[in-house]
Amino acid sequence: MSHSAATGNRSLGEKISELGPTWLAGAIAAGPASMASLLSGGASFGYTLLWVVVISALFGALAQYLATKLALATGEGLVETVERRLGEKWAWLLVIDVVLVSGFAQLIIMKTVASVSGLLTPFGAQLWAVAWAIFLAVGLAGGGYRIAELGAKLVVTAVVIAFAASLFIVPIDGGAAAGGLVPKIPSGGAIAAAGILGGAVHITIITMQTYNVKARGWTRGDADLARFDISVSMLAAFGIFSIAIFLVAAGALFGNVDGQGLRAIGAAQALEPIAGPFAQRLFLLGLLGAAVSTLGGNTLVPPYVVADKLGWATDVSDTRYRALLAGTALVSGLGAFIPGAFLGQLVLVLAVGTVGTPFALALVLVLLNDPETAGEAPNVALNLGGVVVFGVASVLAGNFVAGQLGSGLSLLSGSVLAFAAVLAFATLLLIGSHLRTQFGDTNTAALSE
Repeated sequence: MSHSAATGNRSLGEKISELGPTWLAGAIAAGPASMASLLSGGASFGYTLLWVVVISALFGALAQYLATKLALATGEGLVETVERRLGEKWAWLLVIDVVLVSGFAQLIIMKTVASVSGLLTPFGAQLWAVAWAIFLAVGLAGGGYRIAELGAKLVVTAVVIAFAASLFIVPIDGGAAAGGLVPKIPSGGAIAAAGILGGAVHITIITMQTYNVKARGWTRGDADLARFDISVSMLAAFGIFSIAIFLVAAGALFGNVDGQGLRAIGAAQALEPIAGPFAQRLFLLGLLGAAVSTLGGNTLVPPYVVADKLGWATDVSDTRYRALLAGTALVSGLGAFIPGAFLGQLVLVLAVGTVGTPFALALVLVLLNDPETAGEAPNVALNLGGVVVFGVASVLAGNFVAGQLGSGLSLLSGSVLAFAAVLAFATLLLIGSHLRTQFGDTNTAALSE
């Protein structure tokens, strides 16, 4: 069947068989960093941040739809579109933003995969890091996007089922959970909230979605299929994953463990009195599954944007892209040598990602409203939704930066501040330039009449 065939003629079974792009992005969203943020948020603040968990799935689906809509209109990856319409400097800034955020995530996710593998087996984490890096390089360089997509579908489905089933074991306080639906950020909860939202609304998956759609060859005629793909993967699968983990953490870990210094073994041991003697192993297997699915998808992201900027093909038919993909996989093995507890570092990964996300959202919204880029502009409701997502992401990013500064300047907080300042200035400049162009065109048209 042609990709341009009207999706209204596809049966439900055909739509399900053609799902894919958002599942791969969703594999990154439903990963160990999101899991760590949800566990830490629930363990630290109980049900208070449940409202953030709920809107994260809604906002994540909306952000993915905006990126998808742009890719369907252009048939390009985001970097190519930015360079063609806005110029090379904007494209390079996007590449640097994506590579820094996804590269940092890649190292910590590999550390997670290797560390959990070490906890489950007699072999050490560093040995596992080498093995996983080689496996990743061979698998992705050989099969590319399709291998990553298939793995994401299988692993994410298994992880979602596992955590949804846990709701039948852990006691949930319905009244307290309902109270958590009232928007409120408790003292010290800014990083947790930024991490939770950052799992779904993140520069990595927003950018990646445009390349996934391109890899599938979807066009405007596949818009209905794309909406179905996003609804099933982000709204349903990721939503169930997020809410289930958060409720388990709030119900079983709050008051029993130190949420701020939460470690994998500590979380697993806290669940054992409730879930039984196999809780520790099951928890670690769930964490490993989430980490493996995310690792595969995230590995594609830096090569996507770098290859696109350099004018290479973004698939394994180009040996340069294949080498870049394999190199990214192999370098990620260094993550196992980073000291510290990985659960806390995973929360930081998503919180740092929120700093770069408003810039990516601004790019997508500006390009969607550029008639020479996307043709017909989004309707008012979609634009308004995009602005709301952009606003919330910006506030959470600002809260995170303020929290870092409040704890005193260090090499990390100073670097985050500099990174945030550059991107904030670029975002304001981009929006200002777009508004001047829009109002200038309106005024010119009015004068000509």
